[in-house]
Amino acid sequence: MKKLLLTLSCAVFNLTAYSAVPLTPEQQLGEALFKDKNLSFNHNQSCETCHSLNPIPSLKGVQGIVPGFVDPSNVKGISPISVGSIPRTTGTLNAPSIAYASYSPEFGWDEDEQIYVGGQFWNGRATNLIEQAKKPFLNPVEMAMLDELDVVNRIKSNPKYIKDFQKIYQLNISDTSSNKAIQDTYTALAKAISAFEQSGTFNKFNSKFDYYLAGTTQLSTTEKKGLDLFQGKAGCSGCHKMDVTVDSNGNNIPPLFTYFGFDNIGLPRNMAIPGNPVADGGLGGQEGIPQTEIGKHKVRSLRNIDLTPPYGHNGIFKTLDDMVHFYNTRDVLKKVKDNNSPEFAKTAWAPPEIASNMNTTQIGNLGLSIIEEKAIVAFLKTLTDDYPLWGNNPAAVSIKDGRVPENSPPAIISTKNMPTLKIPVRIK
Repeated sequence: MKKLLLTLSCAVFNLTAYSAVPLTPEQQLGEALFKDKNLSFNHNQSCETCHSLNPIPSLKGVQGIVPGFVDPSNVKGISPISVGSIPRTTGTLNAPSIAYASYSPEFGWDEDEQIYVGGQFWNGRATNLIEQAKKPFLNPVEMAMLDELDVVNRIKSNPKYIKDFQKIYQLNISDTSSNKAIQDTYTALAKAISAFEQSGTFNKFNSKFDYYLAGTTQLSTTEKKGLDLFQGKAGCSGCHKMDVTVDSNGNNIPPLFTYFGFDNIGLPRNMAIPGNPVADGGLGGQEGIPQTEIGKHKVRSLRNIDLTPPYGHNGIFKTLDDMVHFYNTRDVLKKVKDNNSPEFAKTAWAPPEIASNMNTTQIGNLGLSIIEEKAIVAFLKTLTDDYPLWGNNPAAVSIKDGRVPENSPPAIISTKNMPTLKIPVRIK
């Protein structure tokens, strides 16, 4: 996963390329497919249903201003999990944001770290974005299509798709006479969606934190304290890495706040999930993966975390404050039966749904005060994209205001103006 540790003296980022570049024809096709409800059993669900491209209204914060790419019903507290195309069918896991998902490496064993890393979904079961894009269409509790041919028949009913697939992939999607022809179209469908997910729509790198790194805004006293705790006393950056990575093409990638690995943080069972399903085995629940990995789920990027409640693979945390409080006090507070207790997330926690393999060295007793917890939450909120929009202050005329004026240019990060941070630079 990493080959070489460098110093910040070589890091120069130009982030203008991420959100400002127009979609390619392939990405435009992917966007259309991403939004197409006709590709579900009851013509009522698309990829966008669980990963909304629009801001989700909320009573506080920046929710309702910029998109978080999650299920609106989850954010609004209607349910921690999503409803499928067929009425009353639901999954068992909270739909994660797909922002920055394209930066996850392919699933595999990291020889350097001796851990599993990468892939897509909470358990890494899809090797990459293309394989991930194939699965929801055929999942019986998601889009519930019968098979690949069923999906291809829906695609070829759209004359524009016929033209686009021919132009972009040189495929005649009207030809379903052989299994190869069907599979070629189905794979092209997934490639187009994957290409869209790699676009600047989902990968903006223009949060307040990015502008802070660029030296064009400042963190508040509380936000800066949260950053210091995140890297120091709380140890959050141990798993939510703040590395600056350099890809094989020499492009610098700002911190993604994950190491792309898997962990069991000891989440209690979420009794709000319909049917009270058996705890998901995560990484270790996959065929061919050792049982020593049972209960481990993907460590997600924290970018846009303020926009994506509820939190955890089972959506048990309703707020960022709850999540940070759990990390801090999991092993300190008393235990109650389950999360229906009025004491839950305040003065008590419920037992873990899977106790084996639980992380007991980095989580559970961090010794943070309530004020320190709130400082970390304040820092996490600086990771929300589109800062020039939600952080706009008409009176801001200088960096001292802690904001950037509306329509200011994208962040350009270089070591000439970068604050002193404990951020390593790694070659992928």
